[in-house]
Amino acid sequence: MTPVHFAFSSAFILGLTGLAFHRTHLLSALLCLEGMMLSLFIALSLWTVQLNATSFCAAPMLLLAFSACEASAGLALLVATARTHGTDHLQSLNLLQC
Repeated sequence: MTPVHFAFSSAFILGLTGLAFHRTHLLSALLCLEGMMLSLFIALSLWTVQLNATSFCAAPMLLLAFSACEASAGLALLVATARTHGTDHLQSLNLLQC
């Protein structure tokens, strides 16, 4: 395992553990998701450069577009939750009260 591969794998794993264990605020969950998507984007970009594969050149841009859509939807949910509930704590959200 190369040091670059180890760095991006550990960044993804750190984002995943942060998402799994620190779920008190919606904003921290969104930041962990963005960290995971950033590490995937950089790893996929380096993978296409190393392979010199022109057929995979659009894959990092497609992942980046989906990541931007995910971030905008997450921030819209964060704003809507903060307006309706007054906080972004995930413990205050109850699906049965919708």
